[in-house]
Amino acid sequence: MKFRLFLLIAFLLILTGIRWWFAANIELSPDESYHYLWAQHPDVSYYSKGPGISLAVLAGTSLFGSTEFGVRFFSPLLALGTSCFVYLLAHRLFREKVAFWSVLTLNLLPVFSFESILMTVDSLSLFFWSAALYFFWLAIERSPRFSIFWPCTGVLIGLGFLCKYENAFQLFSILFLLCMVPKFRGELRRAGFYVLLLGFLLSLLAPVIWNQEHEWIMLEHLFARRGVDALFAIRSSHLSESLGQQLAIYSPLLLLGFLVALFGSIKKSFQNSKICFLITFGWPLIVTYAILALYQTGQPGWTGPAFVSLGILATHFWLHLAKQNRFAGGACVAALMLSGLLGSMALNTDLVRMVGIPFPYELDPSSALRGWKTIAETVDKFRANFENKLGAKVFVIGDKFQTASLLSFYLKDKRIEGPGHPPVYIPESQDIQNEFSFWPRYDEFVEADPSAKRDTTFTEESGINPFIDRTALYITDTAEAGPPQNLQSAFTRWELLAVYQLDRRRQPLRQIRVFACYQYQTLPL
Repeated sequence: MKFRLFLLIAFLLILTGIRWWFAANIELSPDESYHYLWAQHPDVSYYSKGPGISLAVLAGTSLFGSTEFGVRFFSPLLALGTSCFVYLLAHRLFREKVAFWSVLTLNLLPVFSFESILMTVDSLSLFFWSAALYFFWLAIERSPRFSIFWPCTGVLIGLGFLCKYENAFQLFSILFLLCMVPKFRGELRRAGFYVLLLGFLLSLLAPVIWNQEHEWIMLEHLFARRGVDALFAIRSSHLSESLGQQLAIYSPLLLLGFLVALFGSIKKSFQNSKICFLITFGWPLIVTYAILALYQTGQPGWTGPAFVSLGILATHFWLHLAKQNRFAGGACVAALMLSGLLGSMALNTDLVRMVGIPFPYELDPSSALRGWKTIAETVDKFRANFENKLGAKVFVIGDKFQTASLLSFYLKDKRIEGPGHPPVYIPESQDIQNEFSFWPRYDEFVEADPSAKRDTTFTEESGINPFIDRTALYITDTAEAGPPQNLQSAFTRWELLAVYQLDRRRQPLRQIRVFACYQYQTLPL
């Protein structure tokens, strides 16, 4: 037992070091560079999420600078923390052997390998989900006595909620468990559960304050994402595509093993509160994801927290089965080996190309992590040469927030036009699109005299736009024949200046087009 624990600690520490190495040597993803810009604009909350991801990136870059390692520093640590909580919970529920294999299975999941390197909301969400899960079990274990673990659970769920709103599903799971298990039902008449809710409610302050300041625009965002129209757009292709994504990120054999364990344990959950506990924190997310998948293809990592408890359940289920059936044990080993192989390939898909298997970048999800540093260097040089010919400074517009965010991070000469301005803009729009809509924009009018007291009747007519008559470079990585209509309408004329094809390992990776948009005049209303 002690040797197995020592082996697991050594494995996790070495793995954390490897993940830090990858974190420092892989280019940022579009979402990471976008959240890096969030960290440069600190706020109590944001348009689509709470402030958790922004604070994590800000802390990392404050310690290690504006580098890939700085952005991702906490992700491997969060993965290590998640593994520790999974071990502690599994050990408390069952035995040390289940805890060991639960942690090993978790770290061999392709999606967890990926999220343990990239700094995403899912990295934070999984950590706080597993921590809240463990603390909640400690709370009900001490029932009917009140313990500090009740408010701690509420605070941890709230912190997870500030990273990813889906973490609030834990409240439903807790209420469902307390209602369905007779031995826990008495907690609904005691203070613990309500203190837990109070601890969670504290986390609502940040998004409530932000939305009150922005006329509750987040509700409009959620409505736009889920949309009433989607209720009438059920398509089987959405479900099949979502299932394909789940098979890819969890590994086919492991996902099958999780589901077999889930359905195979339902009957037992009516007699065993531990089994019921694990299932209750898994099925709500899976069922909700399946329902949403009928209408639209969702984010595949959305189900990630469900597999924290289901992973422990599956490990317990299959270890018990392997004692009785040698074939089951062999299937478990094969599933773990396949998952580990897929996880390694997810981190470095060049392994596939190295053995001679053609794998086009257009089908490679990790291609988003490659080539942007080279593209930014190309844009830097092109902009400098173009400005020399033009005899004036230009500003840069990306075709979408992903392009603008990546260029903002990797451009050496960032050229920030004013306080709070991003280095690269997105095309102006009257609609709220993302966080770029809340930062200073090139289509905004400002007071002619910034030192003058702001007039409450200020209008565009009484202000100036410092970008009037200036030229912009529009950068896109799509095969557009020209800039979008709103840019064409806002500028006097435009032209295609250059097309750059970026190849990698003799395969096309990405193509960018650079357009010049001359004499900005603002978009006519």
